[in-house]
Amino acid sequence: MGGRIGDIFRTETEEATVMMRTKKRRQLCILLPNKQHLDCTVGVKARGREVLSSVLGQLRVSDLHVFGLAVLRDNEYLFLDLDLKLSKYFGKRWNKGSTTVPFIIFLRAQFYVENGQLISSGRVRQLYYTELRQKVLRSQSRQQEALFFQLAASALQAEVGDLEQGEGNEEEEEGRRRRKHRRYFLPEDYFPTWLIKRRGRDFLLLHCPVLHGELRGVSRGRAMLQFIKEAGRLQDGPLTFYRMRREKIELRSSILLGVAVKGVHIYEEVGGKLCLLHDLSWADVDRFTFQGSRFVLAAVGSLCLPKLVYYTHSAFHSKHVLRHLSDSHRHHINTRDAVVYIQQLEDMQASHFYREAYICDTACLRQRLQSGSLTSSMSDSSVAVGTRTAWSKEEDEEEEKEDEGSVTVAELESCVDEQEEVFVDNPAEVSWLAELIHGVSVDGPLVLPSSWTAVTTEMKQVLRTRADEGVSVD
Repeated sequence: MGGRIGDIFRTETEEATVMMRTKKRRQLCILLPNKQHLDCTVGVKARGREVLSSVLGQLRVSDLHVFGLAVLRDNEYLFLDLDLKLSKYFGKRWNKGSTTVPFIIFLRAQFYVENGQLISSGRVRQLYYTELRQKVLRSQSRQQEALFFQLAASALQAEVGDLEQGEGNEEEEEGRRRRKHRRYFLPEDYFPTWLIKRRGRDFLLLHCPVLHGELRGVSRGRAMLQFIKEAGRLQDGPLTFYRMRREKIELRSSILLGVAVKGVHIYEEVGGKLCLLHDLSWADVDRFTFQGSRFVLAAVGSLCLPKLVYYTHSAFHSKHVLRHLSDSHRHHINTRDAVVYIQQLEDMQASHFYREAYICDTACLRQRLQSGSLTSSMSDSSVAVGTRTAWSKEEDEEEEKEDEGSVTVAELESCVDEQEEVFVDNPAEVSWLAELIHGVSVDGPLVLPSSWTAVTTEMKQVLRTRADEGVSVD
């Protein structure tokens, strides 16, 4: 009898322990851009960084690059401060907890890039492409109609591959082509709704395959990169919007502040359409400040633009918007040199001047090396002296108050010293240079060097050697 009572007591104790542990755990569901999801269990005192570690592990990547974790609050996406507790974002619901309903977190593009090769992970690049695909379908850039046809063709090439070509006489082939094209894709998957209504499904089904066929032979990886680059040209494409009000007492948020790659776009929604009010580069902005829900953008004095004052949902929103602006500008500064470098490679390939690093005209090579036109002076020519582009250290102060803060765009002076020649003993450490010499593949990740000085000097050394040897492609 005593044994049975002991067993019952131990069972009840174990059940109580399990219940206590359950109360201290929270179920999370992370929604991905490709409509898949990841499940995650964390402690009640967990911070965003723990969720990030779980996502990295499940996706089997070391870095999310351009992606961030976001929550939907007041019908607006806010990117998590990874050092804050998750309870800050979910409030009382988090403390109460639930064993059946998970808390939702979104994996979204936090930063946008001008070239997809900046994203070295193929898996992350695919997710970025997928999110851009959805943004294109929601785009309202009605004045850029032709661009949507190019985007649709690139997307079809990336997802379907080469369009099959049949044989037979022209009439039979034309009839077969029309029947086939009507069923190999749905316009709703590649064009915004307004464009389908304007042109009609039959028009899109007839003409889009022609553009798709012109991309025959382009690899799926290159087509994806082409789509990413073209999507950056959309007026409302690579933007993260935050809704604001002109006046604090207004009920409707008609102002949209868009965080872009190179600056800030401010729109006003009028009659369901977006009207661009201000297009400011990072160099045009002097300071962002907020106090409570009051958010202020001050432009540089040369623009003679009055302070732009808007109102967010709350001080919590203001703080996160300010943080996103600061991080976006920092990301732009950190990747700017890489963008220039990649663009130079693409330009050289397009002109057949540097397709495989063989130079036809050695005299021309020496002349260009002397003029410096081949080198990408990453530390001087890409930054004009006196341009206002660097964020001040005010944003990094941990003493920043919860309900107010500011970020300034300070003077960035570029001082260029004489560069020394850098020689690398171990060829394995410059695998990126070997790829450059033997041809650059866009289907694989682009390995960027850690030192742009090494890039310039090492490239010079290799090219000078080839010029002296008189190596020719012919």
